[in-house]
Amino acid sequence: MRRKSLSGAACPIARSLDLIGDWWSLLIVRDALRGMRRFNEFEKSLGVSKNILTQRLRTLARQGILELVPAADGSAYREYRLTAKGRGLFQVLVALGQWGQENLAAPAGHRLTLVDRKHGRPVRKLEVRASDGRLLGPGETIMIRLE
Repeated sequence: MRRKSLSGAACPIARSLDLIGDWWSLLIVRDALRGMRRFNEFEKSLGVSKNILTQRLRTLARQGILELVPAADGSAYREYRLTAKGRGLFQVLVALGQWGQENLAAPAGHRLTLVDRKHGRPVRKLEVRASDGRLLGPGETIMIRLE
């Protein structure tokens, strides 16, 4: 089945999924947020084929989520570094991870939780709040068209 492009959709969720909706792209961003920068690091971590990894890295770079830069060690290699746009996906991945922690059973011995690196304490659940600080649920928001 041919994939339909959602890049022109009015809905920002649909447009976002058009770019980062496949699992390889989000897992590449996850690994980049963990500090991975080289092709072979992504390949080893993900176990993905070279052609799929190459395609996803090119797309993420073309869309401004990653940028290809000279290697930090001065070698002839090039590395992938997250841009501000790519680092902006941190909250998306935290929310997705927290949802998975609450709703999907982890394999035995593989439970993970996100902790604050400085204090070693679990990160609080992400919340959606109104401009006045009220906690909002799904039925308390609507999407409106901006003119």
